[in-house]
Amino acid sequence: METLKPLSDFFLAIEKDFRISTTHIALYAALLQCRVEKGFVNPIQVYRYEIAPLAKILSAYTYHKCIQELSNYGYVKYERSFKKTQGSKIYFFE
Repeated sequence: METLKPLSDFFLAIEKDFRISTTHIALYAALLQCRVEKGFVNPIQVYRYEIAPLAKILSAYTYHKCIQELSNYGYVKYERSFKKTQGSKIYFFE
């Protein structure tokens, strides 16, 4: 059950945050799933093509907008990689 704690903490944090949409929630859940698959490392290194389908996000624009907003709102720290051979880094606050 410890694996659900970050998601539970996220839901508590966003309860009164009107800026968060269902797309943000889906993206955050997909990022958490990726983190579980990678052995709970922090940061995780991911590519948009890995995360977007899991979050049911079809547009690259929507993905980048939502991940940047999650970072700006303080839910994750996002370091975008502009290299095709290196994924972006996502830091989780614990």
